[in-house]
Amino acid sequence: MKMEALLYEKKEYSVHCKVCQRRCSISTGKRGYCLTRENIEGTLYTLNYAAASSLAVDPIEKKPLFHFYPGSRVYSLGTVGCNFSCKYCQNWSISQARIDSFKTKYVSPENAVATAKTYNCKSIAWTYNEPTMWLEYTIDSAKLAHKNNLKTIYVTNGYMTPEALELIGPHLDAANIDLKGMSDKFYQELCQARLDPVLENIIAMYDQGIHLEITNLIIPGYNDSDKNISDLVNFLTQEVGKAVPLHFTRFMPHYKMDKVPPTPLEILLKARKIAQDAGLKYVYVGNVPGINGENTCCWNCGELLLERNGYGIGINKLKKTNKCPECGYKIDIIN
Repeated sequence: MKMEALLYEKKEYSVHCKVCQRRCSISTGKRGYCLTRENIEGTLYTLNYAAASSLAVDPIEKKPLFHFYPGSRVYSLGTVGCNFSCKYCQNWSISQARIDSFKTKYVSPENAVATAKTYNCKSIAWTYNEPTMWLEYTIDSAKLAHKNNLKTIYVTNGYMTPEALELIGPHLDAANIDLKGMSDKFYQELCQARLDPVLENIIAMYDQGIHLEITNLIIPGYNDSDKNISDLVNFLTQEVGKAVPLHFTRFMPHYKMDKVPPTPLEILLKARKIAQDAGLKYVYVGNVPGINGENTCCWNCGELLLERNGYGIGINKLKKTNKCPECGYKIDIIN
């Protein structure tokens, strides 16, 4: 569905989009980098309002969000388009698609909220592709979700403008931000983007009180150095504190990087140790079954508090409290 975009400025021969940090200047009849916004006779239109490419009822752990209503269900929606061009994208078939050539389903905000409630979901997440490309729709949906006692989630690359965050931020309860690496070189070569805006948005979302969790996919030979890991960990400890959960996840060959080998287990374990030694309280290792890398333990006494098996919860000692039953220390978790 086509509708006028929220954030843009009219120029003499173009329109200036203000949704993401690319800030595309779009001539008449052309689209921005994301392919979801088009200049039609001097007016910027979003082309994918309520156009869903992907719909699913997921466990919250799949986002991944481990400290935000663990064990709950989340209604997940995605559309098409992205402001990145990651060479290893797992969802490239929708992120790099044109809305004209991809079959989507119309899902109004009202329908999305009703479906979430039908399946006893605690929250709604905009995910699978970059949710900022769905800004107008996610704002409308988030407002309606809150009216219906549903929590709201972005799974995002963190490349929105301050103007976009000002609009959506007050209506977001949680976000998982994919912090892909700690150098402009990585972002430019693998994603055609820049690092600094992502770091700025992590700080801004944290300051707004949005529950944050950070994911870092470790790719052999690209962002697996001790320096990259230490820089990432130091940024988190210095700028958003030691309680923000960090997920190191294993890369598997995919898309344009199908010749790159999977991340060695020892690299992931090294990353976790660097983070833990720096004082981060909640550090997880994902995409590696059998190593208990996704369990939540008390940061003070080491007691196992949440045992995760795949996306399921086994042991859960925090159902009725956010304090460790063994030593009484407060765990940074939302139940």
